This record gives sequence, structure tokens and C-alpha cells, in this order.
Amino acid sequence: MSHPAGRVLALLELLQARHRATAADLASRLGVDERTVRRYAATLAELGIPVTADRGRHGGYRLHPGYKLPPLMFTDDEAVAVLLGLVVAERVGLATEQPATATALAKIRRVLPAALADRLTAVQEHLGFTLRRPEPERGPASGTLLTLAAATRHRQRVALDYRSWRGEQSQRELDPYGLVFHSGRWYVTGHDHRRGEVRTFRLDRIGTVTPGGETFTVPEGFDPVARVTRSLAGVPYTHEVEVVLETDLVAARRRIPPSVAELTATTDGVLLRARAESLPGMAALLAGLGCPFTVRHPDGLRAAVAEHARLLADWAARPAGGQPPAPRRPLD
Repeated sequence: MSHPAGRVLALLELLQARHRATAADLASRLGVDERTVRRYAATLAELGIPVTADRGRHGGYRLHPGYKLPPLMFTDDEAVAVLLGLVVAERVGLATEQPATATALAKIRRVLPAALADRLTAVQEHLGFTLRRPEPERGPASGTLLTLAAATRHRQRVALDYRSWRGEQSQRELDPYGLVFHSGRWYVTGHDHRRGEVRTFRLDRIGTVTPGGETFTVPEGFDPVARVTRSLAGVPYTHEVEVVLETDLVAARRRIPPSVAELTATTDGVLLRARAESLPGMAALLAGLGCPFTVRHPDGLRAAVAEHARLLADWAARPAGGQPPAPRRPLD
């Protein structure tokens, strides 16, 4: 930032971010002397920005209370970064309330030069995604996300109202250890004092959040992402599955998301543990891994794998243009 105009704008940003700053602190951050800081402050005042100088040994600079800065100006690169961030956030479900994304995009377009706004609109209108759009649903409230984030940072216990997937309402006291965005949804994980254990909650099912006065300590080595994906993989289903994969842990993790199964390295390869609603679906997943495997249990999974193999053999034997055979009855 060698150009003086750049340093003047940097001074404005520092004053915007701080209630008050000393001349020595500003000089250090800008890489100039205090006399130059005074000159930059005078330049801002000449531009109509009310910078107040406090005299004395501990004097400093601040913006006039209540002053609102004019709209931010973006370079082309900055505008592209902001717009793409908003578009992608909406696409993958990372945004909170849906209207907030749309109104933010509209505000940005209004302050951009017409030519740049038109080019960015062209990008948005013709941008395709290979990512699957999540099911349309209401995102979490912005206030909920921000309150939980602040409580997580300051290690502050919160009280919250929660609605389960069955629609049951409950009140919880939670020590929030971390926030996680996974598969189009926001989650918070931490110690639930009602259950006396670490639990995971969806933010879109949380109502009122009230910070309390008690603090907590996060267990050493706690990984919020691993905890959330593990808890989602452990959602009760019909079948408990254990399969030994003849591969290494790195290769297995490339093919199997942590939300699908828990993977553990063993002397025989990789132990896959999962809960499956459909054994034919699990058989298809195993067949697509491209490595040998041994089913430990359940026995029904062995039958499902054999049935899947027969289906593949039938499909491979079909003559071009021939009539397909009658579909087989599913196992479950």
C-alpha cells in the first residue's frame, strides 16, 4: 500500500473498525509517522468525513458518533468475489434466510457501475453448477447463527428452544463447542445439560437462543466436524452393518463420506461400520468401491450382494435391442 491515497483509505477503514485509535497505533499499522497520520486525517476531513482529533498525551482519532459511511466501492475483482460468494452460498444452502441473499445481491448491483453490474448479471444468469441443489427449505435465522457463533467463541452457555424431527418442543441448556455446515444444513454440537452428553442440533429447528452467564471449557482435541458427521452416520436405521474392506484408510475415505459410515484401519484393511435402511442400497455402494470386501454381518447383506451381482450379470448378458428380463423382487 505505497500510494498515499491507499493509506488514506486504510486509515478510514481502521477508524471505522475501532471506536478510537491513538496516533501512534495508527502510524504503526499504516507504516508511517504520526505527522503523516495527522495529514491523512486532515485529508479525510477535507473530503467531508468527520474525523475528530482528541488532544493530550493519550489523544487519538475517531469518527464522529452516528456518522454513517457511504456505500462501499468494489474493484472488479472484489465485486466478482462477493457476488459469486452469495450465489454459491444460496446454491449449496449455506445462506440463512433466503430473502437476505436476494436483497444483498440487489444492493450490491445498485452501487456498482452499470457496465460492471451488467457483466456480473451475465455471469449469474449463465453460471451452471455440478453440485446438486439441496431440497428447498428454510435456512436458520441469522440471529440464531450469530448468537451461537458468539457463544462458541466466548465459551458461554446458552439456553435454547428446540423442536425435534417429530415436532416435540423442549428447552435445552447447551455448551456450544462448534458450528458445522454439512450437506446443505447448519448444525451446532456441544454438551447438552438435559441429556448429560454431547449432542448435535440443527439450527433451523432452534427457536429462541439466550446467552447465559456460565462459561465452559471445550474438551481437549474435540473436533466439531468429526462429531457431527459421526452423529449423522449413527442415526438409527434398520440394519447394523460391518464390512472389512481390503484397501487402505486414505482410499476408503476418498470413496465413502463420513456421514455414510465410520471407517477404522485394521490389520485386515479397513473396518466399515454403518446403519443402513436398505441392504440392496448398501450392496450397490460396496460393489462400486472397486475393492474386495468381506461382510461380517448381517447375513442379509451377503444375500443382497449376491442378488446385486446377479442383476449385473443379467444386464451384462442383454443383447443389443433385446427385451429386458422381468425385474427381480427386491430383498427388502
